Amino acid sequence: MSFLGMIYYGYKTFYIEKDSVTSKEYAHHFVLLAEEIDNEYWRLVEQGALKAADEHNIYLEYLGPPKADNDQLLKLLDRMISAKVDGIITQGVEGQQFVDLVFKGVERGIPIITVDTDVKSSVRKAYVGTDNYYAGQLAGRTIIENTIGKQYVGIVMGRFDAINQQERLEGFKDAIQSTNRIQIVGRKESNITQIGAAQATYSLLKEFPSINALVGTSALDGIGIVEGLHEIAPNKDVYITAFDVLPETLMLIQKGEIDATVAQYPEEMGYEAIEVMIELQAHDILSTEVFTRTKIIDKVDIDGLRPGDPK
Repeated sequence: MSFLGMIYYGYKTFYIEKDSVTSKEYAHHFVLLAEEIDNEYWRLVEQGALKAADEHNIYLEYLGPPKADNDQLLKLLDRMISAKVDGIITQGVEGQQFVDLVFKGVERGIPIITVDTDVKSSVRKAYVGTDNYYAGQLAGRTIIENTIGKQYVGIVMGRFDAINQQERLEGFKDAIQSTNRIQIVGRKESNITQIGAAQATYSLLKEFPSINALVGTSALDGIGIVEGLHEIAPNKDVYITAFDVLPETLMLIQKGEIDATVAQYPEEMGYEAIEVMIELQAHDILSTEVFTRTKIIDKVDIDGLRPGDPK
């Protein structure tokens, strides 16, 4: 872990989680806190944020736990509040501790924005990201529109305790209420890893062999679902709906191994979060929810998509 150093830019003192930084005067120092620092999805959020930061002469610090860990994320949030940075963009975390920390930061004059996952009960200044309930509805609708007969659905969730995953599940449940031929028979947790999704798929199919539709609610779930299906039932006909558009997910859609995916735009989330944070340096904003684009991608849509486009 790198030490906490002090770097002077003009008349500002910036506390940087780096061993060394090229001396330069920046307009502001913002921090982006990711759920998991090297997760492909969060790296795309970082890319969009870095693009906007570069355009506006912002020093952007990207931090997160090595593995998804709410306690570690909350410790980082507390540390960045104590460091008196100019603004914090963070994934929302369920629970009173997050609410209290956001209040502490805002009370000290540090605007805090949630990205990807919102916590509406907090005093965060804005949420930038997917309407996760609507994204879940899209996943439900694609199964309704592209399958016939009874569908027994297994759900692979990134994390049961993640608010965005819960909202996606609720949207999915509400969407399939319109038909009695689709029912959820079980759900397992992947811990937002590919191997975890493969293990969850294996467990679901072993416990519920009637499953003929699988839905993943986080970025690596669809890839892991295919891997798990190959392991336990390679010849089974299963309708698979993934989440996000990682390059491997697109490849599996092209190969016909994933039927559809819910596309988000993480780079757009990062870019818009910086734009909103810049606005918050001068005054409060009118819109406290900035929803980025969400759509269903299937094999027909793949041509013309570049990796990292709609994700």
